Amino acid sequence: MAASPSLQLSNPTHLASLSSLRIAPSPRGLARVGRRRAFRWRGGSTVRCSYSSFAPVDSARIKVVGVGGGGNNAVNRMIGSGLQGVEFYAINTDSQALLHSQAKNPLQIGELLTRGLGTGGNPLLGEQAAEESKEAIANALKDSDLVFITAGMGGGTGSGAAPVVAQVSKEAGYLTVGVVTYPFSFEGRKRSSQALEAIEKLQKSVDTLIIIPNDRLLDVVDEHTPLQDAFLLADDVLRQGVQGISDIITIPGLVNVDFADVKAVMKNSGTAMLGVGVSSSKNRAQEAAEQATLAPLIGSSIESATGVVYNITGGKDITLQEVNRVSQKNTLHGSWIQHVLTLVPDPFSGVLRYQALSLNLTML
Repeated sequence: MAASPSLQLSNPTHLASLSSLRIAPSPRGLARVGRRRAFRWRGGSTVRCSYSSFAPVDSARIKVVGVGGGGNNAVNRMIGSGLQGVEFYAINTDSQALLHSQAKNPLQIGELLTRGLGTGGNPLLGEQAAEESKEAIANALKDSDLVFITAGMGGGTGSGAAPVVAQVSKEAGYLTVGVVTYPFSFEGRKRSSQALEAIEKLQKSVDTLIIIPNDRLLDVVDEHTPLQDAFLLADDVLRQGVQGISDIITIPGLVNVDFADVKAVMKNSGTAMLGVGVSSSKNRAQEAAEQATLAPLIGSSIESATGVVYNITGGKDITLQEVNRVSQKNTLHGSWIQHVLTLVPDPFSGVLRYQALSLNLTML
């Protein structure tokens, strides 16, 4: 069986810098529909976009499922950050840990097997617990369009149960995206080994997988950063990985992206990368695009990409030339590259934010 796509997250510090920006939500219960046009840039690549009116139809139903301690912590961070347009679920074998979850939909798994006491870091118990509660998991995921599964790899419940949750989601026909961390080196060989085994299983049951190596965070934090803050940053990067994709779908803009557009390029799309760039300088368009596409945290670029889903956020002062420069930054890397663009106005002028999901990459 061919390996499922693996998605990496770049520049977490740039993502965090824009966390305070707020954009007015779309009218509740309304979805964007309208005619589309395809524009062809020099070199033969195509940009698909849409201009829309509103009609009373259902929007995409997005669920974020935190599995295990790391996943539950990440969900709490997402809720605390005000992430909108998604439903939150927390899955764990530890009943005490679920008491601290802010998710409206907690689910204890493996009650007969673990009696609510956790797995003791044993992924096999985590897997067996999920198998025991497979029907409850399926009921929780019912009627989804997109399911994010977030977890910290290396422990018991996250490593063991996340692949089972992904399998349930994928078999039900939902677009399934994994967003997981790989442990710090100082956490030991055992956790690293368990993480690798879990990732291998997870890859077989997701459409796209975001893997965030915690060690890469050491390159972007101060050497005096407290240990607790380092783990909090890891949780926050999980949040950013989910929000980076969900915002593209849920935030209305001058140019909108339908869920069908995103699904078309993400389903079985090959290796992928999420990058974000932010700039307020005179050359903000070029700087933001370079930040997002160079991806220093993972040593990759978008040169081999065959598809890009990207979002440009700016104030009323954003110009057509700036949008053109950012878009052409993508088209330079391939004449057959497929683009899906959404353009979102923001009340905070002077800052341009560029966010790109590059698909079918060859990792360096």
